[in-house]
Amino acid sequence: MLEPLWQGVLAPERLAAGDGASCGLSAAPESVREARGFARATLKHWDMPLLRDSMELVASELVTNALRYAVPLGTPGAPVQLSLVRRSSRVVCAVRDPSGVAPIAKDPDYVAETGRGLHLVESFSESWGWHPLGGAGKVVWALFLVPGSRMQ
Repeated sequence: MLEPLWQGVLAPERLAAGDGASCGLSAAPESVREARGFARATLKHWDMPLLRDSMELVASELVTNALRYAVPLGTPGAPVQLSLVRRSSRVVCAVRDPSGVAPIAKDPDYVAETGRGLHLVESFSESWGWHPLGGAGKVVWALFLVPGSRMQ
């Protein structure tokens, strides 16, 4: 569907060309709020307000999953990377973490307080997936169609 997505999302030349933006996030609960703010600011800069609510939700869910399952709280540095990349009629939201373990969508338990994150990602994006990064973690991504455009 897309050329190796994880390579394009993480390619510095694409991010530097204004087609994308990336931020490192620490292993702390406040990073989820920072992810939402980063998504909001990036979409505002790109003049894509119609994607804002969905993108903020998906970014926060992907970061929450990375922090909950892939990175122990308090890990030093910025072990999680959130990237947004524009590609013609699409925007990709991707979260890179140091774990090689695949994300698993659990059967939804509608009375539980947690466990529906990947179902929300699936509901609010066109598609989602993940790719291992050669023993150096993984990237989990969600693809959005820009409102008013056609998939190319």
